[in-house]
Amino acid sequence: MPQPSKLAILGISGSGRKRSYNTALVEAAKQLLPRDATLEVVDVTGLPLYNQDLEHDMPEVVKELKKKIQGADAILFATPEHNYSVTAVLKNAIEWGNRPPGDASWSGKPAAIISASTSLRGGVRAQLHLRQIMIDLNMYPINRPLLMVANAKDKFDTLLTKRLARLYEMFSQVL
Repeated sequence: MPQPSKLAILGISGSGRKRSYNTALVEAAKQLLPRDATLEVVDVTGLPLYNQDLEHDMPEVVKELKKKIQGADAILFATPEHNYSVTAVLKNAIEWGNRPPGDASWSGKPAAIISASTSLRGGVRAQLHLRQIMIDLNMYPINRPLLMVANAKDKFDTLLTKRLARLYEMFSQVL
C-alpha cells in the first residue's frame, strides 16, 4: 500500500530580529505538527528589497523562495505588528512571491497566521491586514482558531521557549 504524502507547510516569520518571538513561534510549530505534515522554515530577511527592474533577472535567493512557496501545500505566517500592519520584511517577501505577473507563487495556497507582540493586542491588526493582502494574492486564510500572543515578553523565557501549556494547546489547534 502506498504511503500517503505528507502535507508540506512552509513557515515564514516576518521578523528580522535575532531573538524574535514570532520566529520562535514558527520554530515551536515543528514540535506540534501532525504526523502527516512537515514544516520548513524559510528565512526571508536576506531578500533584496523588491524592485520591478530585477524581475527580468530575478536574484537567485528570490527564485529559491518562489520554488519553496510553489512546492508547499500550505503556508504558516508569523507576523509581528509594526505601525498597525505587517513588517517590511514580510511585505517584501510577499511582493517577491507574487511577481512577476503570471508567476504568482502564493495563489491558491491555504495559510494560517500567528503572531506574538509585546502589546496587549498580540498582533491582531497585523493579522487583519495580512488577511486583506491575501485577498489580492488569491490565498485562503484559515479563520479559526486564532493565535495572537499578547504580552509576549511575559510568555517566553530567556531562551524564547514557551512557559504556558495553554499556548501549546492553542498552537496545536492552529496546526
